Amino acid sequence: MKILLTGKNGQVGWELARALEALGEVIAFDRAGLDLAVPDQIVSVVRSARPTCSSMQQPIRQSTARKANRTPPTPSMQPRVAVLAEEAKRIRALLVHYSTDYVFDGTKDAPYIEEDRPNPLNTYGRSKLAGEQAIHDIDCAHLILRTSWVYSARGKNFLLTIRRLLQEKRELRVVSDQIGAPTSARGLADATAELLRRHGAAALGEARGIYHATTSGSTSWHGFAREIARLERPDSPAHVVPIASSEYPTPARRPANSRLSNEKLHRCFGVALPRWEASLEACHAMSVKTRDLTEAEEPGNPTRL
Repeated sequence: MKILLTGKNGQVGWELARALEALGEVIAFDRAGLDLAVPDQIVSVVRSARPTCSSMQQPIRQSTARKANRTPPTPSMQPRVAVLAEEAKRIRALLVHYSTDYVFDGTKDAPYIEEDRPNPLNTYGRSKLAGEQAIHDIDCAHLILRTSWVYSARGKNFLLTIRRLLQEKRELRVVSDQIGAPTSARGLADATAELLRRHGAAALGEARGIYHATTSGSTSWHGFAREIARLERPDSPAHVVPIASSEYPTPARRPANSRLSNEKLHRCFGVALPRWEASLEACHAMSVKTRDLTEAEEPGNPTRL
C-alpha cells in the first residue's frame, strides 16, 4: 500500500505518519511541501507520488478553513479538497478525509448519526461541510470520518492549554453546557490504520460514505478539564468551576451537543475507539513523559547527560 499523507506536522497528521508505517510506504507532506490552498501543488504532488491505494488529508485548522475548504466567490471554483478528490478518482485511490462535529448545530437531544441533517453554526463548520459535499459529488472512493474535540500531546489544544493554566492558577472556570467526546489524535490515527489493515483500501472504497469516529462516552468541557486536573495534580487538584457558555463568549458559535454516534463505524467495520477517559489517561502519560524528557535535555539541568 502506498499512502499519501498531508499535514504531517498537525496533531492527527503526526500520529497518522506513525500509525500507518506498518501498512506500507507513507509519503508525508507538511504545509511547506504541499499547501492545500494551492490546487496546482495538489495535482503535481498526487501525480508525482501516485498513491496506489490511499490518500489521506488531516483536519484543516480553523484559521485556514476559509482558504482551504470554502467555495470561493467564483462559481466555477470548488472547495480545495475537491481537487484532491478529483485526483484520487483519476488514479482510483481511496481518499480518507476528516470532518467535524461542527457540521451540526447541536440542538439534537441525542448523539448525531450520519444521516442527520447538517446545519453548521460557524465558518469552520460550513467549510468542512462544503468539503464533504464536494467529495460526495465527485464520488471518488472515499471515507469521510467525522470526529470531535481533538487533542494530543503536542501542538495547541485543550489538554495542553488546561495543563498550562493549572501551573498558573488555583481555580479554572470552564464551560459546562457544551457536551461532546474528547478524541485523542492517536486514537483517531490508530482507528484509521485499523480500518485500512482489516479491510484494505479497495473494500473501504466500496463502502464509501460518512462515518463518525470519536471516542466512546461523553463529557462537557468542564468535565474534560476536571479530569485533566485530576491527572495533572492528583494530590491537590485545582478547583474547576462550571460556567455557562454565555459567561465565556467566543468569536464563533459552537454546538451545545457535539455527541456523535459511532454505531455505524462499528457495525460496518468492527472498529471502535476506547472511552474518552482511557484515551486521555494514555495521552496525558505520554505528554508527561515528553515534557520530562524535554526538561532533562535543557542546558544546566543536572540530569542532562
